[in-house]
Amino acid sequence: MKRRMWKVAALAGTYALACVVGGATAQSPNPMPGGAAAPAAAPTTEPKPAAVVNGQPIAMAELETVLKQAGPSAVPVPDDQRRAAQRQTLAMLIDDMLMHQFLTQNTPPVTDADLDKKLAEMDAGLRKENKSLAEFYRNSGLTEAQVRTNIGYTMRWHAYARQHVTDAMVEKYYTDYKDFFDGVTVKASHIVLRVPPGAPAEEQQAARAKLTELRQQIIAGKLDFAEAAKKHSQCPSAPGGGDIGYFPRKWVVDEAFAKAAFALKPGEVSDVVQSDFGLHLIKVTDRKPGQASDLAKIKEDVREFCTEEVRQSLLAQMRKDAKIEVNLP
Repeated sequence: MKRRMWKVAALAGTYALACVVGGATAQSPNPMPGGAAAPAAAPTTEPKPAAVVNGQPIAMAELETVLKQAGPSAVPVPDDQRRAAQRQTLAMLIDDMLMHQFLTQNTPPVTDADLDKKLAEMDAGLRKENKSLAEFYRNSGLTEAQVRTNIGYTMRWHAYARQHVTDAMVEKYYTDYKDFFDGVTVKASHIVLRVPPGAPAEEQQAARAKLTELRQQIIAGKLDFAEAAKKHSQCPSAPGGGDIGYFPRKWVVDEAFAKAAFALKPGEVSDVVQSDFGLHLIKVTDRKPGQASDLAKIKEDVREFCTEEVRQSLLAQMRKDAKIEVNLP
């Protein structure tokens, strides 16, 4: 459980360590020798920001800095994959910006003394690995000011979470998702029609009707699920009969998909399920029981997961309420 928990926790903390949003502190230009004013620079056209979130820009340079952290590709990257990586990374930066805005409005700032202490702890940890803060700044593409800003937001989030994620919430989260903490997994196949949630009603209704008809034929024994998946599913898993393998209750597949799958017994086929990826029919083909867990022994692990769930819920609501302009081609 510890190993799985820290994988998720590391992903959850990425926003505070990998981003550059709001991290730089503006500095005045150095004066010319003798106090003379610097000559006026030739007017330039500022490039459009990658996105604007509630009036606050995310510069193209910030996006490129994060993309470069992945390192160069050994082979040329097709344009569609490059654009997909850009959009995925920008989505992360937008989430960072939204969370920064939320914390600015809802939590007190961190003192310089507390930031100095955390930076010293970070320096000590790096020295144990024969590394330095200077190397970290260089390799990450972040300045000390940016790192201090990001550490500050991380500390503010932890303070908010300590106040708002109660023991009662943790216990309820454990009860609601005990299958996850027990290590239960299911194996499933699916038939998906790629209809986004914002698609016209007629398109959604047509896809739902098609899947309903397929389900009726499958339940009646007139059609094999795997054959239907091969013929109709709009997923890379289609050639394999829709098989997507084993997965746990949380954090691997879409929540609506996981909830429906875990409600099924092996051999059962779901009603039509809507996720962020489209409309699905799900068939569970196997279930592994895992091992009973004890909340008293893993309570802090459960708290970490519950806290991340709270963060995701906050972000989902902020995305709905925010004014976001994306300028990627």
